[in-house]
Amino acid sequence: MARKKSSTRGGTSRKKRSSRSSRSRSSKNRSWLANFTLNQEQKALVIGIALIFFTAILILSLLSPNQGQLTSALAGMLWQLFGWGGAVVPLFLGALGFYLVLWGMEQAPQLPLLRLAGLALLFLTFESYASLAGVVLDNGLADVWAVAQAQTGGGYLGGTLAWALSQAVGRLGAIFILAIAGLIAAVLLFGVTRKDLGEFLQAAWQTRPQRPAVRAGDREIPINTARAGRQSNAGVATEPAPVTAEAAEAPAAQTANGETQAQEESRPRRAPRRQQETERHAPAADPALLEADTMATSQTWELPKMDDMLEAGDDQEISNVAIREQVEIIEHTLESFGAPAKVVEINQGPTVTQFGVEPQFIERRNGKRTKVKVGKISGLADDLALALAAHSVRVQAPVPGRGYVGLEVPNVQKALVSLRDVMESDNFLSIKSSLRLGLGQNVSGQAISADLAKMPHLLIAGATGSGKSVCVNSIIACLLLQNTPEDLRMVMVDPKRVELTGYNGVPHLVAPVVVDVERVIGTLQWALREMDMRYKRLSEVGARNIEEYNRKIRGRDKQKMPYVVIVIDELADLMMVSPEDTERSITRLAQMARATGIHMVIATQRPSVDVVTGLIKANFPARIAFAVASGTDSRVILDTVGAERLLGEGDMLFQSPDAGSAVRLQGSFVSERELGRIISYWRGARRRHRITEVDAEKKKDEASTMAPPPTQQPLWEDLIEQEESEYEDELVPEAIALVRDLGKASTSLLQRRFRIGYTRAARIMDVMEEEGIIGPPTGTSKAREVLDEGETVDD
Repeated sequence: MARKKSSTRGGTSRKKRSSRSSRSRSSKNRSWLANFTLNQEQKALVIGIALIFFTAILILSLLSPNQGQLTSALAGMLWQLFGWGGAVVPLFLGALGFYLVLWGMEQAPQLPLLRLAGLALLFLTFESYASLAGVVLDNGLADVWAVAQAQTGGGYLGGTLAWALSQAVGRLGAIFILAIAGLIAAVLLFGVTRKDLGEFLQAAWQTRPQRPAVRAGDREIPINTARAGRQSNAGVATEPAPVTAEAAEAPAAQTANGETQAQEESRPRRAPRRQQETERHAPAADPALLEADTMATSQTWELPKMDDMLEAGDDQEISNVAIREQVEIIEHTLESFGAPAKVVEINQGPTVTQFGVEPQFIERRNGKRTKVKVGKISGLADDLALALAAHSVRVQAPVPGRGYVGLEVPNVQKALVSLRDVMESDNFLSIKSSLRLGLGQNVSGQAISADLAKMPHLLIAGATGSGKSVCVNSIIACLLLQNTPEDLRMVMVDPKRVELTGYNGVPHLVAPVVVDVERVIGTLQWALREMDMRYKRLSEVGARNIEEYNRKIRGRDKQKMPYVVIVIDELADLMMVSPEDTERSITRLAQMARATGIHMVIATQRPSVDVVTGLIKANFPARIAFAVASGTDSRVILDTVGAERLLGEGDMLFQSPDAGSAVRLQGSFVSERELGRIISYWRGARRRHRITEVDAEKKKDEASTMAPPPTQQPLWEDLIEQEESEYEDELVPEAIALVRDLGKASTSLLQRRFRIGYTRAARIMDVMEEEGIIGPPTGTSKAREVLDEGETVDD
């Protein structure tokens, strides 16, 4: 009996051990399976590969359905479901598979949703029409279902749509509705606008378009200009002639820099040439609110509309009589100096007209014919200017990629190149970057744009009044119209205190415009620290540049890294105060900051070797030269002569990093009224955004959960302009109370107590000095004296 009980207990214990071992094995199996779970990217990658493989099988089934039962069944199923549209269904599946593969590799492109919707609507319209056609053509098929069974028409998909429409509105009504749907699908797919439709109808109505040309003797010389479509001819009527399209690429220059506001308002305006959608980068939520409670909502920034901010340029007149006279003078002058040449092409721009001169042959005494040297034509620039009664004539010998020498003669009347015209051009819209700049128009009137991210830094130099400030303002306006404060931050340095201070209050600014030269070195050192911090963040995620970093952190709980553009309006003042520190900081930023998204735009009116040093020039391959006093200054900027012959008022030479020679441009012009609209818009957006931040803070306080403190704060937070109250900085009252309590004041003291940066602490010290709380600087390392100790209460 005892033995039986013991055996029973032993069996029970063995069962318990076996059950425990089975549970442990099942838990191990579950843990083993848990290690093989796939994330969303991996699932998308697997599904994409499966779709591509299935697409290959479908294509083989359609090409040779008789190879096997599977291929025959798949081919029959495709033809029955989609009819004639079954031939393109594998292409749709393959495209979807490739997109999922790219999405799984974190390289998914942005899809044009409207165009995809138009493509889908067009496919459904075709399917329905195909099914109706199969019935109407009377091929022995009674209805749409018989058409689908016969594997023709639109299959069951098109038959279902055609049957539903026929039952609802009849066969004629279905055909009419499908025609409207097809038209809508075409508009969505090809992006046809009302402007494009009007231009198409106008081009179809005009059988022989008139092109401007000049008749000189027994030949016609075409006038090439990108502005010919909106120019009016003065003098002799033009005759039709073929036009040689000049596609020279070059950036732009400024115009009408010294016009009064009354002249600008009286200038005739024209309607915009085209209404095109400018790229809108979807703004992210405010970084501070992203790290806080998810219940707190923030207002997204909205980009201003270009139509409301900028104005269009004016028209330009072409005088064929004046151009014909200039052609005759040029040819006669060159022949009289023993350098016969013939004008073969005319390129008219907003400021200058380029005459393409082809050298001819000279008969020698021995009967040989030799061609005129290019250098001989170049040496006659002053003689040509005298004959033409022009301010100056610039000779481009030869024109790159062309078989002639270019003579650039100033126009009698200059045309205004507005920033809006350049930003609405195809050249500007073709650049896929948020840092694209609309520079101006070249000698053919073609809009020229550039990408600051590829330059990656820009040096602007020229004499006083040549158009540098207008160029800098147009660059800043271009950036503000395309970027929100979460995509772009700006640092501005203006030692003259009058050019850039009007941008104070714009939310893109890291700090108010720096006007004190002694603080510029601290600002550049901040930029170096910011660059080093960004490189650490790039290394943490394994990214090589800012674009790859922002793409990899998309969807994660990390802050987006914005671009930073540093604008310095006058480099000469900085080089006078601290040349070594300035040159060292600018050079290091220019060498290393490109990958981190930090770019510089530096301007100076003193292009000398002690300001634009060789070390700075070596790191600024992109340069803009305005009119200078001598060829020596032109060599300092561009390493070649030519800028001394510019006309001023925005006329400039642009040296692109990927171009062999500088290109002449007329810079884009932005008026004070247009700048005022842009600044007012962003100041209002900043106030609205701060109100939203206050509401979000209240919601965070009311929430039950507290967000964890941010792990990384950007270094520019110490410099952000605070909400305007009694004092500009909200820490001023606390700083006053602190120095009164301690009886001393210094910048380092405020830095330690409030944990702020040097720039902000120095600004608070200046405020307290202006209020009479503390004394002036002692000139030593000692703390300042506290003059106002506040009210004291007697015991």
